[in-house]
Amino acid sequence: QVQLVESGGGLVQAGGSLRVSCAASGRTFRDYTVGWFRQAPGKEREFVAGIRWNSGITYFAESVKGRFTISKDNAKNTVYLQMNSLKPEDAAAYYCAAGRPITSESRMARAYPYWGQGTQVTVSS
Repeated sequence: QVQLVESGGGLVQAGGSLRVSCAASGRTFRDYTVGWFRQAPGKEREFVAGIRWNSGITYFAESVKGRFTISKDNAKNTVYLQMNSLKPEDAAAYYCAAGRPITSESRMARAYPYWGQGTQVTVSS
């Protein structure tokens, strides 16, 4: 079983950048897909980005494509979400999740059994 801890959230002005991290403990991310999801007040949790640990293949929601990148550090067993050109609508609690979803479900929160506690991202206009 893997435990996930997010960090790096905070307050940033619109147009600015922020990087959030997801560190694993208990086991490595090997063989897992790591996804980032976000949830704003009153809204459903939505997929943001994902990375397949073994292959490094990444994928993104259309709303963040070209602005966000996802990467991994094998030595630190950590996944990063770099967020650039942030918009007020990006403000949310950001969660990382780990699992072994099939490709067709890799953007679905229900496909990920392991979750972090979340980190808040606030974007001021």
